[in-house]
Amino acid sequence: MKKLLILSLVVFLFGCKQEEVGDLPTVASVDVDRYIGKWYEIASLPQVFQAGCNCTQAEYDINSDGSIKVTNTCKLFAPTGPVSRITGKAVPEAGSNNAKLKVSFFGNNNPDFASNYWIIELAEDYSYAVVGDPTFSTLWILCRERTMDATQYQGIIDRMRELGFETGKVKKQNQSGCE
Repeated sequence: MKKLLILSLVVFLFGCKQEEVGDLPTVASVDVDRYIGKWYEIASLPQVFQAGCNCTQAEYDINSDGSIKVTNTCKLFAPTGPVSRITGKAVPEAGSNNAKLKVSFFGNNNPDFASNYWIIELAEDYSYAVVGDPTFSTLWILCRERTMDATQYQGIIDRMRELGFETGKVKKQNQSGCE
């Protein structure tokens, strides 16, 4: 029942068209071949569809049609809890050099109703990424490792605050005790 509720909320939230409210810069370009792979969520602005998640990670791969397969996984309620997984599809926006993507889940292929996934910051070595949207309602700090240096993390938080994100609401993800 809880999974059904979470899935229903995801469908609702990702099915709503997002209206842009600000000017959000993105990185100049993203090499998709370097971006694919596993990323661990270090912190994020809380989202209803992630309630109860621990050990959250995202894995990206290339689909046969050239789009990006998105698999989000977390353990519910504890690092040893049941696994919750959802798979979707991301398509780069034309002219964005792969820095702006539209992500959809549950087979929704209408780009007008897909969610914005904008890569705001990306380490030169692709060791971390910061993702958000132009409504400033989503923000994820991702890393190739389960932990991030505290100074590096604080620098990201400071830069995101300067961009206009409500960083006081950012919550660190529990990655302790995860397999």
